[in-house]
Amino acid sequence: SRTPPPLAALAQVLRLEQGRRTGLLFPLQKLERYLAPGTDTARFRLFQPGLPALQRAEALFKSGRDHPIDYVSSAVRMAHAPLLALPEVCFIGRSNVGKSSLIRALFSLSPEVEIRVSKTPGHTKKMNFFKVGKYFTLVDMPGYGYRAPQDFVEMVEAYLQERHNLKRTFMLVDGVVGLQKTDHIAVEMLEEFGIPYVIVLTKIDRASRGLLLKNVLEIQEYVMKKTQGCFPQLFLVSSLEFSGVHLLRCFVAHVTGNLPTVEAS
Repeated sequence: SRTPPPLAALAQVLRLEQGRRTGLLFPLQKLERYLAPGTDTARFRLFQPGLPALQRAEALFKSGRDHPIDYVSSAVRMAHAPLLALPEVCFIGRSNVGKSSLIRALFSLSPEVEIRVSKTPGHTKKMNFFKVGKYFTLVDMPGYGYRAPQDFVEMVEAYLQERHNLKRTFMLVDGVVGLQKTDHIAVEMLEEFGIPYVIVLTKIDRASRGLLLKNVLEIQEYVMKKTQGCFPQLFLVSSLEFSGVHLLRCFVAHVTGNLPTVEAS
C-alpha cells in the first residue's frame, strides 16, 4: 500500500510555521491580504472550523479496523446504483478538472482505497461509490464537457434528481481558467433541480496569485448574483500541495451531519 504523502495528515501541517500552516488550511484567507481596502471578506470566512473539527473530520477519512473505507461499486445508470441509506456527497466537474486527483487527496490517509487517476482527461465513465464507514458515501461522477461519456446527461441528471440522500454536490472548477461555458450549464442544471452545491477551485498551485484572486472574485460575484443553491464561500484546493484539502474534508463531514454544529460554525 502507498505511503500517505507529506502534509496529508493534519499533525504534519501543524508543525509548519504559522503563515504556511494558515495558507495550507485556509487558502482563501491567504488571499485576503491582497484585496483592496474595504472589500467585504465575510464570504471568505463563512466556514472556519477550529482544530477539534478538523481533527474529527480527518479521523473520518482515515480507515481502520472498526472504520472501513471501501469502494462499493460503479454504475452507468440509476437502476445500477447501490441502495445506500447513508448521507451522500457527489463530486462533479469538467473532464480535466482534477476530480479523481482531489478524491485521492481526500482519501490519502487510507492508501488502500484505490482511486484511479489517469493522465487522459475523461477517465471516469461511471458513477463510482465509496462508503466511508457508517458515516457517509462519496460519489465520483463522470466529467462533463470534453470526453464526457455518451449517456452523461441521462446518468447525472437522473442521479441528481432521484438521489434523496444526496446532501451536497461539490462542483469542481479549474482555478487557472475559472468558470467555462460547460460550468455555466452545470450551474443552471443544479439551480433548476434545486440541489444544494458548493464550488471548489482546483489546481490552485498552478495559478499565479493575481490570476487566482481575479478568478475567486469573479466567481464569488457570479455566485452572489446568479445562484440560489450555491454555498457563498468558495473552497480552494491543490491536490499536489494539500492546500485546502483538510478544510474540504471538514466541510464534507459537516454537510453529512458528522460534526457537532458548534465546532463547524
